[in-house]
Amino acid sequence: MPDRLVYSTDGGRVTHCPVCHQPYRHCRCESGGKLGKPASTSAPGGGGIRVSRERAQRGGKTVTVIRGLPISQAELETLARNLKRLCGAGGTVKEGTIEIQGDHCDKILAHLQQLGYRAKRAGG
Repeated sequence: MPDRLVYSTDGGRVTHCPVCHQPYRHCRCESGGKLGKPASTSAPGGGGIRVSRERAQRGGKTVTVIRGLPISQAELETLARNLKRLCGAGGTVKEGTIEIQGDHCDKILAHLQQLGYRAKRAGG
């Protein structure tokens, strides 16, 4: 029996071709994986996903901020939870941005690129 998802309440990114049910990177059908594939993995408006380190107005504490993620609020919460676990730090989601306590820019950039996002470091 093929191991494909029949039903899910998770409204996350579509990662499989709707025709051949293979991951997009392994799609071999005539559509080439273009049917239903997300248009872009960068922010709407071409702003891009930016990962920066900030200290301003935080009592001298360093915070890593991720802006421009083109995903829903629920997906932001899930990604924030995974990033906090990856970095071993606290954090929050505020106004469409993810804030992780401490300087974890390199770890977060690597993880976002592994997930398929085109993220860049901002601010040096």
